[in-house]
Amino acid sequence: MKALLCKQHGLPDTLVLEETPDPVPGPGEVVVEMKAAGVNFPDVLIIQNKYQFKPPLPFAPGAELAGIVSAVGSEAPRFKVGDRVIGSCGHGAFAEKVKVPATRLIPLPAGVDFETGAAFTLTYGTSWHAIKDRAALQSGETMLVLGAAGGVGLAAIEIGKALGARVIAAASSEEKLRVCREHGADSTINYSNEDLRERIKALSDGKGPDVVYDPVGGQFTEQAFRSIAWRGRHLVVGFANGEIPKLPLNLALLKGAAIVGVFWGDHVAREPSQFAAELAAMFDLVAKRRLRPHISARYPLAQGAQAISDMMNRKVIGKIVITN
Repeated sequence: MKALLCKQHGLPDTLVLEETPDPVPGPGEVVVEMKAAGVNFPDVLIIQNKYQFKPPLPFAPGAELAGIVSAVGSEAPRFKVGDRVIGSCGHGAFAEKVKVPATRLIPLPAGVDFETGAAFTLTYGTSWHAIKDRAALQSGETMLVLGAAGGVGLAAIEIGKALGARVIAAASSEEKLRVCREHGADSTINYSNEDLRERIKALSDGKGPDVVYDPVGGQFTEQAFRSIAWRGRHLVVGFANGEIPKLPLNLALLKGAAIVGVFWGDHVAREPSQFAAELAAMFDLVAKRRLRPHISARYPLAQGAQAISDMMNRKVIGKIVITN
């Protein structure tokens, strides 16, 4: 089989497409023929050895996929050859065949295509875990989403609206904000030409957002946290900006606010039954058309390095997928 391999840490142009042996499932494992795999910002970090999870070299990046079961190991009775499945694997998805623990697979729901399945798990799983579990967002509250036109950002908008919140989306261009509005954002902020704090104040009647969803980091984190409402919750989702901010902790005291970490990968590993229940709840909303991944581009496996490069250079709106 072919796999897109990281053989040395570096930028996307160091990745190579090579023939490798087909994976063989062990106890509790399943091999999936990849039909589509989602591309996410952690793929940019993991190939540079900058992510919190560091697989040994060589490895294929890619944390999520959808495909067809091609082999089943012992102690994996839930699945059989030919089943259509969605998998969350941490790494390895950018290959023609992928070995996945059975506990990290769910059946692909009827009526859901492979690309939608591959574009769903990480972004919507991260955002659901962050917003519903960690922030306990309530109907009628206001949520600010930074980096709102990215995959997790658009998912956060849709989930916030599904939970009955008012959502303010912040992004860096009018094109991106247009997509945010299409996915349900009530109000928008263009932080390339608008003052973030002043706009938050104006859009929240001076109260500030109850929840800040922050996958960006950098300079906007402190501005958003200074604007947060009393008893607000600031969700630390990631650092797409590349800069890990340092917040003055007196702000948390003065606001009675919480800084809440969101590590979806460990949530899946430590709490698989809760993860499965969350996916079931989300796919129920997919069936009702209340959640709908925005797939802006598709790349064949041979162009997987270009897909990661486009993600790194912020050329992506919503989700992109690698197809096989």
